[in-house]
Amino acid sequence: MVNAGQRLNVSRVLKLSVVVPFYNVQTYAPDALKSLELNARDDFEFLLVDDCSTDGTPELLERAARELPGAVLLRHERNGGLATARNTGLDAVRGEYVTFLDGDDWLAPGHLARTLAVIEALSCDFVRNDHVQVTGRTRTVQRVPYGPQLVVGDPRAGILPSSRATSVDYPYAWAGMYHRRLLDRGLLHFTDGLRTAEDRPWIWRLHRGAESFAAVGLPGIFYRRGVATSLTQIKDERQLDFIKAFDQVLADTAEDRESDLLLPKAVRTYCAIIAHHIGSIERYEPAVAKKLRSMSTAALGRMPQDVLDQALNAMDADRAGVLRRLRRRPARAGAAL
Repeated sequence: MVNAGQRLNVSRVLKLSVVVPFYNVQTYAPDALKSLELNARDDFEFLLVDDCSTDGTPELLERAARELPGAVLLRHERNGGLATARNTGLDAVRGEYVTFLDGDDWLAPGHLARTLAVIEALSCDFVRNDHVQVTGRTRTVQRVPYGPQLVVGDPRAGILPSSRATSVDYPYAWAGMYHRRLLDRGLLHFTDGLRTAEDRPWIWRLHRGAESFAAVGLPGIFYRRGVATSLTQIKDERQLDFIKAFDQVLADTAEDRESDLLLPKAVRTYCAIIAHHIGSIERYEPAVAKKLRSMSTAALGRMPQDVLDQALNAMDADRAGVLRRLRRRPARAGAAL
């Protein structure tokens, strides 16, 4: 459902579209919506996507659609997950630039205007912001893992080296702003149905396909950690979509013109994520833990084995040992997603 009253002047050119999915976040949505109000401009629109919430979130969004300048309410008839909700918003954008916010996070006043001014001044395809991680009462600034700030560069330079964290390891869609030409080229949509790690294939595709980017600092996004309803906290079968997501990263990278250069980074990152999940396997439901082991073994078997050998040899002994033991397990039928 679209709040059609907000779409009367369809010919008007807008500067910025902000896509904001919401799902059962009635405790946090007021902060997100208030922060949008403190960022509103006449040439901004806020695409509020209700992903079939079952708590009090829909009522909050209905009020925002009436009272928040530039708000457009879009509703799903069934829950589709974060990737699908973002795509619903992307399909409706009218702005020259696009950004994202999650319904349980918030923005500093004026953050969007400051970021817009910087990306316009730099005249690049996209920029990446630092952000503030909020865990309870603790706030920590998280930096984009890319060297120079406010310097336009080749997005491919943000992928390597394999041996340390780089810009593709900072996948948060909301930590940046993107020119509409990337949307028109098919670089901003997410893989429908991915329930977690949806930003991993997305950030890799963005860095391989765009022509220019910059890291710009401006840590005006406040990202809540430890939210009970977040998929980062829920250890059920939805978490296993990280395997589907990284399989897509590997498949896409294998088709790239620089696959020989980029595949070691993709494989090493995939291995690190598998080791991370196996390292917290006791938090999973028993049936999901069993499936995680078998799917991880199958995933290691699908990787280019020579590249995997190099990745394991370069990793620390503890993680490499975990992965080598998984690799030796017999693969089970039906382990792939």
